[in-house]
Amino acid sequence: MADSQPDGQSRAPWRDKWYRVIFDNGTLAGRLFDGLLLTLILLNLLLVALESVRSIGTAYGFYFDVAEWTITVLFTIEYAARLVSAPNALQYATSFFGFVDLLAIAPVYASLVFGGAHSFTVVRSLRLLRVFRILKLSEYLGEAAALGVALRESARKIIVFLFAVLAIVMIVGALMYEIEGEANGFTSIPTAMYWAIVTVTTVGYGDISPKTVVGRILASILMIVGFGIIAVPTGIVSFELSRTSQGGPIRHCPVCKLQRHDPDAIFCKRCGTRL
Repeated sequence: MADSQPDGQSRAPWRDKWYRVIFDNGTLAGRLFDGLLLTLILLNLLLVALESVRSIGTAYGFYFDVAEWTITVLFTIEYAARLVSAPNALQYATSFFGFVDLLAIAPVYASLVFGGAHSFTVVRSLRLLRVFRILKLSEYLGEAAALGVALRESARKIIVFLFAVLAIVMIVGALMYEIEGEANGFTSIPTAMYWAIVTVTTVGYGDISPKTVVGRILASILMIVGFGIIAVPTGIVSFELSRTSQGGPIRHCPVCKLQRHDPDAIFCKRCGTRL
């Protein structure tokens, strides 16, 4: 029996069949459809990556264009089929995945109007987001909420920590400028600060390095400090994430919106409102 639409009109049976194939991966046809769609997405991303290599893109540019348009036409047909088979086409079109599905085809058509297809490469790579729908990774978005809470709760500590690191970088940079000087590549305090940032983060490009004994001693101290500095943000976020995970469901204060509360808390620890 055909389902009823929100406006009371009857729904054609073929639309229900399309819906089960396109939106429901619980059937064999639905799984095959998702597999085909996943293959097209990965193939398209591979083509985008290869096309960015100048030698390959120049030699096989015509074939890349043909493949891109073929995939785009298939995605267009699929997007139209989703609009037709969705119980509420407007709701689907304005949803997150509906917007992502539109982005999967819009850049290619936009290149016909504005030119410069290569400028839309970044947007075309967003087709990878469609994998979330196919693999049902959106089921894990709830777990991401706990991570978001942990990051927000860690923000103040991390900001204070970053200011402390900035102070260290400025002090060491000024010292290295005075110790090494322009003769050894430290042409200004900002340049010396750049060296300090590269050193304290243990990146170590090697484009600038101290030449004097005192400068090397200061650099060695900064390198050792860098190991501790890297561990601090990780420890802060890990602690907050552990506390959020052990606290059960995220509890929001209706007044001040504070999200971090102990599992047995009755009142908000910030404003005193009953939870």
